[in-house]
Amino acid sequence: MSIKRTLLTSAVGLGLTAGISASAWAEEITVATVNNADMITMQELAPMWEEATGNKINWVVLEENVLRQRTTTDIATNGGSFDVMFIGAYETPIWGAKGWLTPLDDFAEDADYDLEDIFPLVRNGLSAEGHLYAVPLYSETSFTFYRTDLFEKAGIEVPTEQITYTEFAEIAAKLHDPDNGIYGTCQRGKAGWGENMAFVGTVANAFGADWFDMDWNPQLDSPEWNAAIHYYVDLMTQSGPPGASANGHNENRALFKDGKCATWVDATSAAGDVRNPDTSSVADVTDFFKAPRQETDKGTGWFWSWALAIPASSQKVDTAKDFLKWATSKEYFEAVGETKGWVAVPSGTRKSVEEDPRRLEAAPFATTIVDAILSVDPADPTRDPVPYTGVQFVAIPEFQGIGNYVGQQIAAALAGQSTVEEALANSQRFAVREMTKAGYIK
Repeated sequence: MSIKRTLLTSAVGLGLTAGISASAWAEEITVATVNNADMITMQELAPMWEEATGNKINWVVLEENVLRQRTTTDIATNGGSFDVMFIGAYETPIWGAKGWLTPLDDFAEDADYDLEDIFPLVRNGLSAEGHLYAVPLYSETSFTFYRTDLFEKAGIEVPTEQITYTEFAEIAAKLHDPDNGIYGTCQRGKAGWGENMAFVGTVANAFGADWFDMDWNPQLDSPEWNAAIHYYVDLMTQSGPPGASANGHNENRALFKDGKCATWVDATSAAGDVRNPDTSSVADVTDFFKAPRQETDKGTGWFWSWALAIPASSQKVDTAKDFLKWATSKEYFEAVGETKGWVAVPSGTRKSVEEDPRRLEAAPFATTIVDAILSVDPADPTRDPVPYTGVQFVAIPEFQGIGNYVGQQIAAALAGQSTVEEALANSQRFAVREMTKAGYIK
């Protein structure tokens, strides 16, 4: 979809006729978004859409946890504060099924937008009951970032097969050199279901843990959870940076790009930023291998999409849809490639973009990332059978509260404010109470 066509679409949608200025019908939409690199780029490029359509954007840029709190409260109360929300693969199906989001099924009728170009796994993850409710900017799984120069200096052989978390801890300990400003590993410690629990959830999966058994009984006091959280706290205590319980994705990304971390298990979507010499001091000495396994390899790499959606409360749906089409179009990705470099293009959504020779030349790891994303199965995330879907989250409305509470408990254990046993016992009591209140168990 070209800018010219976007303008025409907007004009038709708003009832414009020849000779009448688009600005006479221009609207301002309010967009709530997270403060990550890809969305900062979108803010920089958005004047292209504003100038072409005459519309304006009021950006509300928030830290990830705060964004989730604000958007959840607003949409649950039909507050109408936002016309566009940056949400993910957890919120979209739940909110869509509740009727809180505007369906986007008509995007399939726009040949230029080419909805079929978006990977089916991603489209399905942003749909509910057969209806599309959000369109993706990028999608991701998780893998291990590592410093090739530090591995070589320490004589560590780069893994060619999926290693265990036990082996990973041994590597991190060898590379830990805080006297010279190098930490063996940087992992998420900031509390939040989408922050520390994204990583911790995949570690728990690797150790064979489940959030719930087949009867929806919480399992947070299981031996598997105990082993996983002891491992996590020990790993970060022995080989992590100081104050790790305050570090989320953005903080660890900054540490890694600044050359402070030897390893980091986190989102594949950060690869372009870390490998971009314009934004990273370790662009030419960073490579990747799979996130480790332990008792099982199921659920060791998460699945996530960050996407744009329109609350049902918006009074500016036509303009909001026009913005969504532009912001997730092939032309938008090309604009990012031309202005920021093809290594910086948001990854994991469009087949045509990932196969573009310019993308493959600038980001030779792109195919590996796409293959890793498409290998994730959110319907089969754990060693033992479970009644839920989702790898690093559980796709039920109650998980947001439970996940945040457990994240707080784990962060407290990491900070030394409680023991692992206390954190998990508190988490189990809270989860049992919430699941009983919601009617899953008696």
